[in-house]
This record gives sequence, C-alpha cells and structure tokens, in this order.
Amino acid sequence: MIKPIELVIFDCDGVLVDTERIAVRVQVTLAAELGWTLTEEDIVRRFIGRPSADIRNQIVDRLGKETAALWRERFERRHREAVDAGLTAVEGLPQALDAISLPTCVASNGTPDKIQHNLSRAGLYERFAGRIFSASDVPRGKPDPDLFLYAAREMGVEPAACVVVEDSQPGVQAARAAGMRVVGYAGGLTPAERLAEAGAEIFHEMCELPYLFAAHQEAAHGGGAGCLGSSATR
Repeated sequence: MIKPIELVIFDCDGVLVDTERIAVRVQVTLAAELGWTLTEEDIVRRFIGRPSADIRNQIVDRLGKETAALWRERFERRHREAVDAGLTAVEGLPQALDAISLPTCVASNGTPDKIQHNLSRAGLYERFAGRIFSASDVPRGKPDPDLFLYAAREMGVEPAACVVVEDSQPGVQAARAAGMRVVGYAGGLTPAERLAEAGAEIFHEMCELPYLFAAHQEAAHGGGAGCLGSSATR
C-alpha cells in the first residue's frame, strides 16, 4: 500500500537554486590552477552532491593538505562572488512551489549559512524559513540517510510518507537509504540515467512536479498507478 505524501523534502543546490553550474565552472578553473586536470564531467561525478569533507579528502589525497586548504579558500570566495553576481532560482521552480499545497522543507549538504545565503539571493528563503536542515545537524551527510531522516523527524512525518526532490546520485542514494520515495530532476548536470540507476523516478522540468505529486496522491487513495512507483523516465 502506497502512503499518501505528507512531506516534500527539497535538496537545495541544483533543485531550488541554480548554483551547480556556477560551482562546476569554479572547480574546473581551480583544479587547473592548482595542478589537477578535471573536466566538468569529472567534477559532477566526484564532487556534486557530496559533503564538503568528502570533497576535501579527495583533494588532500591528490594534492596535499596545504593545497586543499588553498582550494577551499579560493572556491568559497569565488563561488560566493559568482552567486552574488546573478544567482537565480531553478527555471520554473517558483511557479511549481506556488502550485504545490503539500508541506515542504529543505535538506542540504551545505552549511546553514550557505543555504540561507543562496536561498535569499534567489528570493526563496522566506518560502522555507524555519524548515531548513543541513548536514551540520547530523553525523553524516548525503549519501548517508541521516539528514533526510532527521528532517522527517523534525517535521513529524514518517519516512514512507516523504518524497524527496534531488538532482544528484548521492542525494538519491541517501533518500532511498532513508526509506523515502525520490524524484530525480534531470534538467541539471547529472544525466537522467544516473539518477534512475540510483533509484529515482525521473522528471525533466519543474513544471511537472505538481502533476507528479497530484497523480501519486490519487494513486495512494486508489485512483490509479500514479507517477511515482512507475517509470517516469523519458
């Protein structure tokens, strides 16, 4: 029996705010400067959706602690400058939020300061204020399930009644490990097939979200198969 959705948990970067493309560009440039040749595809595979500690460890293993510290300092400064210069919400996201009547929250591997800053720059912070959860709140960030389970507990909802909106493989893996349903946004940097392999139902445009959720609610009440729990990949 499929439970009706009681809570939608949104990832932040790449799902709510269009930061991932900025981050990838900055990381590619930094890698070249500091002695590690990485393509955009390499950055997506190695870094996107992973905790900052995991990214740091990869850089330490390759370039050493001093270079890793320099990398982090330059990345944080350049990324914040680029965000302040023109960060926007993901295309179609504000309209989708307007059409979704379900309770929502945010669960991101970013720090609380970074999440608030990015959401504020994109004009989205007030939509989620008081319902924002960070990897800083739990022992382990994504791809472990701790963050999503913590968000569900704080919101008073069972994992089986949650659906997560993600755009990265680690995020999808974390949601599945938490026993939650997950829809994968394939309009970003991670290819649809990778999200599907990790266990997500795929959608390509934010305008699809309200219809996916409505169809699933109908299915949970005996009205049909719905979109979640069947293949939405195209």
